[in-house]
Amino acid sequence: LPLYFFTESFARFANIPYLCDANTSMSMKIKKEYKVREVAGEFMAVCQGKNLQDMTKVISLNQSAAELWKALEGKSFTLDDAAQQLQELYGIDDQRAKADAAKWIDSLVNANVIE
Repeated sequence: LPLYFFTESFARFANIPYLCDANTSMSMKIKKEYKVREVAGEFMAVCQGKNLQDMTKVISLNQSAAELWKALEGKSFTLDDAAQQLQELYGIDDQRAKADAAKWIDSLVNANVIE
C-alpha cells in the first residue's frame, strides 16, 4: 500500500471520511514492529518479526511519508501533532497539513500499523 501524498488538492481530501476527522486529539502510535528502511533509494516500512523481517508486510513510502514516519516513530501522536510536523518540515498551511496528515494516518490505519 503506497503512502503517497502531497499530490492532491485539499478539495479532494475534504470528501474523504477520515478515521480521526471528528477527534483530532485521539492519540495513536506507530507499531514498534515496523521500521523504515531505505533500499535502492526507495523507502519502505518493514514489519520485523521475532527473529527475521517479514517481507510479506512491506509498505512503500515516498520521501515525505518516510520523513513524517521518522519524526513520529516511537512517540504517541495526534492528527494535530502530525499536521504540525508537516508544517515544520514543508512550510505548508494548517489546512493542507491537516488534510495530508489525515490521509497519511488513514493509510497507516488501513495497513494496520497504528495502535
